[in-house]
Amino acid sequence: MMVNYEENWISISEAAEHLGVTVDSIRNWIKKTDIPAHKIGKLWKFKKSELDEWVKSGKSALE
Repeated sequence: MMVNYEENWISISEAAEHLGVTVDSIRNWIKKTDIPAHKIGKLWKFKKSELDEWVKSGKSALE
């Protein structure tokens, strides 16, 4: 898989919008799943490509 090193980090609200879920859902996933979230200072940041791979892998399906 080609990694795009030019890809920008997105915020938790942008990640929620990208996945079509609420910010609360993202926060829950950070606590309960292995969502690819990266803490930078006090903020959670995401890469769209990592989120897409995570969703495709089926790991976003909470029981």
